[in-house]
Amino acid sequence: MVLALVWLFLFLCNSFLLVGSLNDEGVALLSLKQSIGYDPERSLDNWNSSDNNPCSWNGITCREGKVVSIGIPTKKLVGFLPSALGSLTALRHVNLRNNKFYGSLPAGLFDARGLQSLVLVGNAISGSIPPDVGKLSYLQTLDLSYNFLNGSLPTSLIQCKRLRYLDLSKNNFTGSLPSGFGTALFSLEKLDLSYNKVNGSIPSDMGNLSSLQGTVDLSHNLFSSSIPPSLGNLPEKVYIDLSYNNLSGQIPQNGALVNRGPTAFIGNPGLCGPPLKDPCSDTAGANASSSFPFIPNSFPSSTTDDGSDKSGNKSRGLSKTDVIAIVVSNIVGICFIGALFSYCYRKVCNCRKGKDEGGSNFEKGSKGRKECLCFRKDESETLSETVEQHDLVPLDMQVGFDLDELLKASAFVLGKSGIGIVYKVVLEDGLTLAVRRLGEGGSQRFKEFQSEVEAIGKLRHPNIATLRAYYWSVDEKLLIYDFIPNGNLATAIHGKAGMPSFTPLRWSVRLRIIRGVAKGLTYLHEFSPKKYVHGDLKPNNILLGQNLEPHIADFGLGRLANIAGASPALQSNWVATEKPWQQQSASSEVITVSPTISSGSCYQAPEALKIVKPSQKWDIYSYGVILLEMISGRSPMVQVGTSEMDMVRWIQLCIEEKKPLSDVLDPYLVGESGREEEIVAVLKIALACVQTSPERRPSMRLVSDALDKLTTSTD
Repeated sequence: MVLALVWLFLFLCNSFLLVGSLNDEGVALLSLKQSIGYDPERSLDNWNSSDNNPCSWNGITCREGKVVSIGIPTKKLVGFLPSALGSLTALRHVNLRNNKFYGSLPAGLFDARGLQSLVLVGNAISGSIPPDVGKLSYLQTLDLSYNFLNGSLPTSLIQCKRLRYLDLSKNNFTGSLPSGFGTALFSLEKLDLSYNKVNGSIPSDMGNLSSLQGTVDLSHNLFSSSIPPSLGNLPEKVYIDLSYNNLSGQIPQNGALVNRGPTAFIGNPGLCGPPLKDPCSDTAGANASSSFPFIPNSFPSSTTDDGSDKSGNKSRGLSKTDVIAIVVSNIVGICFIGALFSYCYRKVCNCRKGKDEGGSNFEKGSKGRKECLCFRKDESETLSETVEQHDLVPLDMQVGFDLDELLKASAFVLGKSGIGIVYKVVLEDGLTLAVRRLGEGGSQRFKEFQSEVEAIGKLRHPNIATLRAYYWSVDEKLLIYDFIPNGNLATAIHGKAGMPSFTPLRWSVRLRIIRGVAKGLTYLHEFSPKKYVHGDLKPNNILLGQNLEPHIADFGLGRLANIAGASPALQSNWVATEKPWQQQSASSEVITVSPTISSGSCYQAPEALKIVKPSQKWDIYSYGVILLEMISGRSPMVQVGTSEMDMVRWIQLCIEEKKPLSDVLDPYLVGESGREEEIVAVLKIALACVQTSPERRPSMRLVSDALDKLTTSTD
């Protein structure tokens, strides 16, 4: 009897398993769950064997019943990657970034032949990349950065001919790059091999990677030999970072290698020639590869005083008739080109007019199209310039959210300006971001926008507001930053209308902010890849963090807004149709965010009105005005009787009239004893920064060093 009951129980259990049996793909995914020993956020709690399929599980996306995506980023998962994942025949995307996966990459993982993206950045994976990676003929994104991988890059990697995004930075890779690297991976748009131990010479065929964008980062490796001149064949907008290697010889001066500044080449003691200050010796110059064409010895390069060349032959000069003929022909040619340009311009205007009136100028065989052919680009160029980006692009390994999460988030208007609207966005998991909308337009400048925004996204400094991600489409351009919680420096100094209570900053806090801003500017001027200029520094775009630490914001914003076609009238259907952000404003109170620097700005250097190209000296002048504002507690326009004058002129007037320091100081600082020497020292630095002549202003590095020498107690 007992035996019969046991058999009945087993039969019922087996029937239950048959009814609720999990398919093979679910079983493969359960092997991943079983390999994870720590899941603090319970991300895999609904991965149940009792389900028929895994399509409703967290992080799993299916199409036609097949698993196509595994996305579980930033969940603090601890475990290893099982080979069984390779049995998912329809798998296209794996995103497990910013977890704590350890162990090696299983060769079986690469049996998923249709894999298009493998993102494992920010884990603790070790070992080498298996040669099986060459099986992934559809692979477009491979991001294994910030791990402990080692060994040489497998030769089979060059079989991934569709690879567009390759980031292997911050690992321990050794050996040289596979032969044919530049020829085979012709689709590469992003390449980052920085902070490894890759050695050997830089392959000369890397100049064939004509699709590259942004920064090609080969820095902090062990590359040796000379820089191949063929690297100059890369697109000119590409920034090539070769710093901190063992490269030697003369730096080629052609194409993408020209005008890159010394930062791209520092840390290579054997390199010489511009832009470095180390001149090349004659021997080094003779042996180094040159980008200039060979000039034959027979070329008559010099003449003697009597008009003959060095061989004694009489040099024939131009007669007056020849000169007149050349001048006349040049004038005729210029007039002809001008007439042609004018004709084409009229045709283009007619074309645009037709478009404005509702005509379809690009319909097949239409008259409008014929009238517009004068300035029409070839099809391939038009295609490359009208590429659209419809996904959130992360610029930082810590980005653990996607576009869908951003669209679902609560958002509140923080400020408006001619450059756009700034929102405070709170994701479902509590993460708070600042999102700036740059508006519509600029659909033909995606490549330019991408290059600029990715360069800005590489900047990392505790006193620079970090750009975490961006979004681009024809109708919308978004910049996503960390949210800085304590407002801006202007509010901290002066308060704002409607603020219930205002606690003025103590001198020790002001000095800490002053130092932080100086360090941030020094980084931009001296240590950033392109030795940037901010160009619009003011208290409104110095944000204060949790402990009132300063973060310089809006860097590069004017340039990006120009590319994106931003204008004061920034309203978009995207917000109204896809994201009701405008209906969720925190209150009617709006903080005005300053637009780019204007001709009337008190923070603008005097020479900025005459010189178009921004200079680092502009930032130094702006910084000096900010110092004066923090010392005096007054607005940049000071009321003197019935008139106003700018801060710099007012301070100079006080000095000329030999007024006491107490007349200049913020009244809140007068009562702080023992701070006079520090305040006077900072005042002297400020006066040096606001010199009328740019040449007389100190560098930001000198300013930062001088401030560091000031001793003060900290709160």
